[in-house]
Amino acid sequence: MELIDTHAHLYSSKFAGDREAMIARAIEAGVSRLFLPNVDHESIESMHALVATHPDHCFPMMGLHPCSVGEDNAAALEEVGRFLHTGRYCAVGEIGIDLHWDKTWLAQQQEVFRQQVRWAKELRLPIAIHCRESFDEVISIVEAENDASLTGVFHCFTGTVDQARRVTALGDFYLGIGGVVTYPKGGLFETMREVGPEHCVLETDAPYLAPVPYRGKRNESSYIPHIAAKLAEATGRSVEEIARITTANAELLFRR
Repeated sequence: MELIDTHAHLYSSKFAGDREAMIARAIEAGVSRLFLPNVDHESIESMHALVATHPDHCFPMMGLHPCSVGEDNAAALEEVGRFLHTGRYCAVGEIGIDLHWDKTWLAQQQEVFRQQVRWAKELRLPIAIHCRESFDEVISIVEAENDASLTGVFHCFTGTVDQARRVTALGDFYLGIGGVVTYPKGGLFETMREVGPEHCVLETDAPYLAPVPYRGKRNESSYIPHIAAKLAEATGRSVEEIARITTANAELLFRR
């Protein structure tokens, strides 16, 4: 049974003390492919180093995270675009809009997101979307830009049934299901009971959002089986079926 972690910041300094052991635990747990979203300039070098060390298991994305967007983003965007056009990345990400911490730069976040979506279409790459307290703002841009060349995943999906169906109506778009599905009051378990697993991929967002029974601790890719088991429970499927569906979806999305 093969599982894929479609979104994990494994280059984070939070893994500095045991990174190799952490990756070994993931592989031992059946999580053999690990997809790494970029955040900003500071994360590029460490992400590339991890991919160079584990080329058969770690696959990089390139993007500018909305929380790294400010008043002037020209230099940061130029760097992202330059890297993307080298052809070494499996997706454009992590990109999107975040209105949880600060709404000051909403217009800039929208502009940066739209530019990165257009690069994704040009390069025929999927997008990994960060959408925190900004579903309407994000999906309005995706719907406006959507065409046959655009695919992606709404990373860390925690929305309603109606929002899930609006995502899947886009076409080749998926719901990134992580540790929140295991939280008793998270609401995602109930949403997935209605939506089903057919448009889902699995993710950890490590080192964040660890699933039960590790909630509140550092997350890691070896915990994907806990997420798969809870999604199976929510949707009335076997864990093996969840693994088959989500792995096939991830392979279609990232072509890795």
